[in-house]
Amino acid sequence: MSEEKSLNFIEEIVENDLKSGKYAQIVTRFPPEPNGYLHIGHASSICLNFGLTQKFNGYTNLRFDDTNPVTEDTEYVESIKNDIKWLGFTWENEFYASDYFDTLYTYAVKLIEKGLAYVDEISAEEMATLKGTPTEPGKDSPYRNRSTAENLDLFERMKNGEFPDGSRTLRAKIDMAHVNMLMRDPILYRIKHTHHHRTGDKWCIYPMYDFAHGQSDAIENVTHSICTLEFIPHRELYNWLIEQLEIYPSHQYEFARKNLNYTVTSKRKLLQLVTEKYVNGWDDPRMPTISGLRRRGFTPSSIRNFCDRTGISKRDNLLEYSLLEFFIREDLNKTSWRRMAVLDPIKMVITNYPEGQEELLHGENNPEVEGHDGERAIPFSKELWIEREDFMEEPPKKFFRLGPGLMSRLKNAYIVQCDSFVKDADGNVTEIHCTYFPDSKSGEDTSGLKVKGTMHWVSVPHAKTAEVRLYDRLFTSEEPDREEGDFKDYINPESLVVLKNAYIEPDLANASKQLEENPDRRYQFIRKGYFCVDKDSTEDHLVFNRTVTLKDTWAKEVLR
Repeated sequence: MSEEKSLNFIEEIVENDLKSGKYAQIVTRFPPEPNGYLHIGHASSICLNFGLTQKFNGYTNLRFDDTNPVTEDTEYVESIKNDIKWLGFTWENEFYASDYFDTLYTYAVKLIEKGLAYVDEISAEEMATLKGTPTEPGKDSPYRNRSTAENLDLFERMKNGEFPDGSRTLRAKIDMAHVNMLMRDPILYRIKHTHHHRTGDKWCIYPMYDFAHGQSDAIENVTHSICTLEFIPHRELYNWLIEQLEIYPSHQYEFARKNLNYTVTSKRKLLQLVTEKYVNGWDDPRMPTISGLRRRGFTPSSIRNFCDRTGISKRDNLLEYSLLEFFIREDLNKTSWRRMAVLDPIKMVITNYPEGQEELLHGENNPEVEGHDGERAIPFSKELWIEREDFMEEPPKKFFRLGPGLMSRLKNAYIVQCDSFVKDADGNVTEIHCTYFPDSKSGEDTSGLKVKGTMHWVSVPHAKTAEVRLYDRLFTSEEPDREEGDFKDYINPESLVVLKNAYIEPDLANASKQLEENPDRRYQFIRKGYFCVDKDSTEDHLVFNRTVTLKDTWAKEVLR
């Protein structure tokens, strides 16, 4: 019997809350701000929030935190919804913080009426000066003790658009000497005369995140409001506002975000990469965005497994990018179809193979699947393309491919022996000549020959051409955020290598059709890595993206 997986600390809280009768049903929410595309860090939060309610029979709302109209766009809203669906999750309700703008305004009025909020006119610079330091108390704003009537009048005039941006704020009236600096009269509303993607020009004042967040949770009866660790200092304000407003007592819990090495996940920095054209859009396969990972060939299950099996913790950590790659390799090894593609070709001529003869050989689609998931026919002929790296003019010992006098097996075909080669005027090898052993056919070998190497190949007269894009990590530094200077100085110049004329076996010419039949279709190019069809492909021009190499090549670099 398999051992049951232990609960993480948030699951333990939820289980205890349900057992004690604190809640009859749990409700969570995923609250992204629509100011960019989701990335791998968001995937962890998505899997946690939706996973909890799946495990404990509750439901999750999708709520867009659209309180900053300057940076938000419907493009981001749609991309976020697509990403969540692609990961395999469905939300119960689709909400927007802007749905609650009227209610949030009445909440703010209630705080003013209770003497717990006031309209301030000092500048941001003055406010920062008066805030104090962690070891020194702050000082009161000269406008802190305005009358309730004056504050109500000024706040309504803010809403009516009578004041310019930055000239007034609404602040909570808490304690300017509080040990938690976030409790030193935090801003609740600011003025922004900006068009909103949903409410248009109805509003020119917008709630701050801290005011919209907890109150939106309460309106939706969210039981477990799950945030990342940087929101721990905000929890006190979250609780204070709910208590003072006497609304549904939602509770905030924090977990550590998942950080990956060799990446950046700041939306601001990702936007820089896009706008300054270091990458080709938010879904560039080098980006850590969910849409970028999807285009690169990652599967939903590989990302869910990564999030689930790396666990939930209370301490920030830096995870190895190779760990994410491990999960996609594990997934694709079980599901991808094996095919042959020659990326850096050199021609092989089998001198003793009959002129004009062709034959159909057969190869399994996936040897990891019982029954091999079917098979396909592979044409074989006198002339083949092989990888240039599989031939050496002066091979060292333990080189198991081809060189003068050396033998190797052609995958699903015959054993061949290299006899000679041809060079061009510049001394480059352009063609190798081999003999084959007719009685060494794979599956029917009676030759008695023993070889250690196996090579992939493509028949020259049957080969199709394709563009192959070899993607690698976007940065050369493990933590580009922490390096001196501009993080973009550490972009890996070899993060994308484009091969315009790779040769693929003819079955791969049907890759676009195979993708229509199975949107999750992926391929292992034998000995070269895992690949998928890119959206840039056309009927006449196939483009394949390398998802990941067969082995962790970066580990080798570290060892050198």
